[in-house]
Amino acid sequence: MSRLLVISNRLPISVTRVRNELHFNRSVGGLATGLESFYKSCESLWIGWPGIAWKTVKGAEREIETKLMSENCHPIFLSKRQVEQYYYGFSNRIVWPLFNYFPTYAIYNKAFWKAYIEVNKVFCETVVKIAQPDDRIWVHDYHLMLLPKLIREILPQATIGFFLHTPFPSFELFRLFPWRTSILEGILGADLVGFHTYDYVRYFLDSVHRILGYEHTFGQLTPGNRVVKVDAFPMGIDYERFARTAHDADVQKEMNRIRKKVGKRKMILSVDRLDYTKGIVQRLEAFDLFLRNNPEYRKKTTFILVAVPSRTKVERYRLLKRQLDELVGRINGKYGTIDWIPVWYLYRSLPFHKLVALYSAADVALVTPLRDGMNLIAKEFIATKNDGGGVLILSEMAGAAQELGEALIVNPNDKAELIKALKYALTMPVKEQRARNRILQKRLQRYNVTRWAQDFMDGLSAAKKLQQERNARKLMAGIRKKLIDDYVKSANRLILLDYDGTLVPFRKRPQEARPDAELLTLLQALAQHPQNEVVIISGRGRDTLDKWFEDLKVDLVGEHGAWIKEKETAWEIIEPLKKDWKKQIRPTLELYVDRTPGSFIEEKEFSLIWHYRKVDPELASVRAKELENVLLHITTNLPLEVVKGNKVIEVKNAGIHKGRAVLHWISKKKWDFILAIGDDVTDEDMFAVLPESAYSIKVGLGSSQAKFNLDSVTDIRLLLKQLVR
Repeated sequence: MSRLLVISNRLPISVTRVRNELHFNRSVGGLATGLESFYKSCESLWIGWPGIAWKTVKGAEREIETKLMSENCHPIFLSKRQVEQYYYGFSNRIVWPLFNYFPTYAIYNKAFWKAYIEVNKVFCETVVKIAQPDDRIWVHDYHLMLLPKLIREILPQATIGFFLHTPFPSFELFRLFPWRTSILEGILGADLVGFHTYDYVRYFLDSVHRILGYEHTFGQLTPGNRVVKVDAFPMGIDYERFARTAHDADVQKEMNRIRKKVGKRKMILSVDRLDYTKGIVQRLEAFDLFLRNNPEYRKKTTFILVAVPSRTKVERYRLLKRQLDELVGRINGKYGTIDWIPVWYLYRSLPFHKLVALYSAADVALVTPLRDGMNLIAKEFIATKNDGGGVLILSEMAGAAQELGEALIVNPNDKAELIKALKYALTMPVKEQRARNRILQKRLQRYNVTRWAQDFMDGLSAAKKLQQERNARKLMAGIRKKLIDDYVKSANRLILLDYDGTLVPFRKRPQEARPDAELLTLLQALAQHPQNEVVIISGRGRDTLDKWFEDLKVDLVGEHGAWIKEKETAWEIIEPLKKDWKKQIRPTLELYVDRTPGSFIEEKEFSLIWHYRKVDPELASVRAKELENVLLHITTNLPLEVVKGNKVIEVKNAGIHKGRAVLHWISKKKWDFILAIGDDVTDEDMFAVLPESAYSIKVGLGSSQAKFNLDSVTDIRLLLKQLVR
């Protein structure tokens, strides 16, 4: 059975050294606590940094490794410099603020970027040493966004998943990232890319489209010669653990102790890592306004604020701590009395049973981050409410808000809305509280952390299976050898070759796709063989094809089958065609050129083509759909057809296509070897008319009537070179 390798920046166990004594403690953080139960439920190994610098552990490596391996954890030791520049630097001074919509906090330091690359390579070296052929590799979060590609380059057949636990920003923010291309390419080394919400999926796909140029179909991308699936998987919690622990005697005792101290006052709870994205300052300011505007709630409410220390070496976090300290002091000084402290402030991490006791005792949970990938605290609070009472106030900016719609959803920047929600929460009838929470609990119980992880693993298996199915159609070594052997043994060979995207890469400017010397030499070698009939079948016009191939003994097809030319004979039209319709269609195309910067019209003798390869991808998608619909409507009663190709929309005479032209050559004689190669939708008509014995190859991994696939123009040229040897 295959193992699961979980790869993350931090292990679920942290190591510290105090006076030469090692201490092993559970790590704080949503990923470590959320995944801990799942990774222990299967054969797995967690690879990550144990939270202690390499220099500190010298001489104790074996002891640390032995202890961690007993917990199925494999440590990666980092130097103090690497921790400073990769973790505190790149990850938390660049990626974290940018991905969480605080772009002005980002510091684009090149040394940080170099350290990020260096540490991702360190992780890669460890994973490659440990990984076995059947292992599933699951890479987590923004610290390791280069890792999937690095692993893929060394282990091309590996099964790799990547999950981002932060938000993924919109393109307008992501484009600010100096290393945006490398980050996207790194993530796309995975077979499956997961996010908490569909919004983040859309933003990621949009950035991939705009920066790398890859289009998607229902979240499926084809970067290079691979298939990558992108989808949303909202992370769950270990629901049963929280619900069960709330009944424990120790928790009940702690809960009663808390309630006794709070007395009859309503208890408002806030639990967060101390981070500027969590909106802690904003919710305290709202509580200040709440007490000012609603004096009847003074002495009747207690705000318990738990702020878990985080990234204390980053200056902005130290400033936030100072700001929070001052704000708590100001509120308590303004409203507090000898027998009432408005805000109870705990700056520390709490043991699990005390945290559950706080959840259970609280009347209201105030979870109002300014931006959050998911937020598991909101889910944990609901899970502990066995009696059904308690109100969750949740920020609409948290990923969890899309699942927890029965909570009171607020905009954390709107203090008036927050105050209104707080007042409603404090007065909400218990019957309504229970009705809301029961719905939430059933949902969280169904989609818990195990279901989430298994859902991702199932998605990873499906993505890998799809990749394997596509690979099965590739012209592998055995089939390639048979093709070459059949070519050598045959006496009458017909070779049908598309041009753009097949023999030369697509260019943003069509005029830049002239055949290079290598291609001309290759075609000449194929064409001069007396047993070969080579036909170049293109959408280009007659004049262009004549100019490019006038010295070669090849047959030509122009305008997707409208014109045919056999070697030194004159061009012949496949049937009498009209072109007076252009006057009616051209104004529509010109209108869309004017409305779509970067697009242009190409006119051929019997067709008009609207090109949009240079258009902004988002605009191109909208305009292309609009224009296609308009043209289909205009041409309804005309003998024309509208064909959408690779970044083009072509209007031409109906019934004229490459398949019809190919039939002209197929019917000439009995061929004992036929090879047809193309890359886009216009070549499907060619594949459709071929006899069963023919070899048909599509360039790329898209679906096709062709029998086989090759990855690129380079692969096609290599195959043709093998034929002429």
